[in-house]
Amino acid sequence: MQPATVTSQPFSADLPVGRLTSVNVGLPQDVAWQGRTVRTAVWKRPVDGARLVRRLNIEGDGQGDLAGHGGPNRAVFVYQLESYEYWRRQLGRDDFTYGEFGENFTVRGLADDEVCIGDRFRIGEALFEVSQPRVTCYRVGIRMDDPRIPALLVSHHRPGFYLRVLREGDVRAGDEVVKVAAGAGSMTVAEVDGLLYLPGHPHAQVQQALRIPALSEGWKASFRAIADQTADAGAAGNAGLTAVSPPPAWPAFRRLTVTGVERESDSVISVRLADPGGAALPAALPGQFLTLRLDAVPGRPPLLRSYSLSGPPEAGWYRVSVKRELHGAGSQFMHAGVRPGDQMEAAAPRGTFVLRPGRTPVLLISAGVGATPVLAMLHALAAGGSARDVWWLHGARSLAEEPFVAESRSLLAGLPHGHRHVCYSRPAPGDVQGRDYQTQGRLSAAVLATLDLPQDADAYICGPTGFMAEMSAAQEDLGIDRGRVRTEIFGSAPPQTPGIAAAASRPPHQPAGEPGDGPEVAFARSGLSARWAARYPSLLEMAEACDVPVRWSCRTGVCQTCDTDVMSGTVSYAPDPIEDPADGHALICCSRPRGDLVLDL
Repeated sequence: MQPATVTSQPFSADLPVGRLTSVNVGLPQDVAWQGRTVRTAVWKRPVDGARLVRRLNIEGDGQGDLAGHGGPNRAVFVYQLESYEYWRRQLGRDDFTYGEFGENFTVRGLADDEVCIGDRFRIGEALFEVSQPRVTCYRVGIRMDDPRIPALLVSHHRPGFYLRVLREGDVRAGDEVVKVAAGAGSMTVAEVDGLLYLPGHPHAQVQQALRIPALSEGWKASFRAIADQTADAGAAGNAGLTAVSPPPAWPAFRRLTVTGVERESDSVISVRLADPGGAALPAALPGQFLTLRLDAVPGRPPLLRSYSLSGPPEAGWYRVSVKRELHGAGSQFMHAGVRPGDQMEAAAPRGTFVLRPGRTPVLLISAGVGATPVLAMLHALAAGGSARDVWWLHGARSLAEEPFVAESRSLLAGLPHGHRHVCYSRPAPGDVQGRDYQTQGRLSAAVLATLDLPQDADAYICGPTGFMAEMSAAQEDLGIDRGRVRTEIFGSAPPQTPGIAAAASRPPHQPAGEPGDGPEVAFARSGLSARWAARYPSLLEMAEACDVPVRWSCRTGVCQTCDTDVMSGTVSYAPDPIEDPADGHALICCSRPRGDLVLDL
């Protein structure tokens, strides 16, 4: 049940609460940083005279990264002179100038622990509403030549805040800041910022934040994720900042026995794994994957490969399904070198691409061997006798190349509301349309548009990168909310390096310079292992030195964008993160290996 929404409360009389000391603007520019080029507009400089404030920004201002900055909810950023004075004392610096914190408005008054989300202010001719706190970003650390700043702004409860523009108009330094309405919900900027970034997240306060109509949709989405976080998702971790999965069922790797090898299509086999002593293996979540150590070449280090689980999640045994790739050392070994009775080491099931409970329709969309994780979801739905509307949408070359044909049909037949639509791009002469497949050609957006799919569905998509991009865009075109669309990536996830200029990509490789003499760090998805060297400030910087695709934003242990599964080993932190990640995870931007380490990168 959604909480009731309240609205801003008008004042009986306008109330002067501060003064605009400086108006600061800046356009995007390229800045050299750690051997890379950063596109940023964090350098704001004071301007004289009146400036027109429009819906998206101030005249002469811009944003370098529109994914993380800008837009109507982040049109104008505010920081306070009182915070300037605080940081002068804390940091022992006297070199600050207006705009130092990337703000558009430097103000006297309007403290973060007094201003509430939804408060409305008149400044000059323009009218504003407080929309959200600052989003942590490494670029303010570049601007201030201090990488600690993003974390300090959060931990010291002085983030600053954004305004949306309700009425455009001219403003100038010296204008009074007049409060004309109080925000609904009575939650200050500092409270809302701490509720997302700091440990705790009390349920009542999260619900209170969700009732604030003026709070930006991005922050509300984060709080909804926190509110939906279930008890079995692990006590640690922050679902508002990153996907949180349950703690792994066991640490590091354990030996499992191969109990069966089955052919699923001309190019796909399934390998069944069980406990050597006959005990039931812990249940996996439908959609998770298993990471295996493969002794493919005697006398050489094992290969690390991750494969989606394709069998019934609570069967007491695991099944992975593997497509034979021409140049894939791991898949070649799995197809040619694995026999019943063999043993191999496996990390516990992991991954956040999992079927979510509910009553809404489910779209299971896949191509080729991408059917593996969604087949596990189909097993779970069938085992539970689900009454949900379930669509199995799959693309293959032909019947011979379609895996799990009989299995998927049988599972769908057991569902009261199961639907199947399969596309063959190159059907064989004996493949019968209407019996074996429904549409000749690729599974495409155009095909989906003909199927009258439910708009309130949860969509799960797995397959080649281009296929997933097309299918994800198609869901939005069909009216399915973006938050209901989930994808699973084969291999390394795409990097997220906000503001970094594009450069030619290289495959992961050993780092340049003298080899390290520290613990071995293995990047499982990238198929690379290297020795740790003390010259790296963090695991993130080691991964970057190896051109391993990484994801980050703050680089100081705040935003949790760099959250990474730890398959084996432990890490230490310097500095400590603002909030610890979930068990079995690490924030690689501020951590180092304690010993040999295997990361899901």
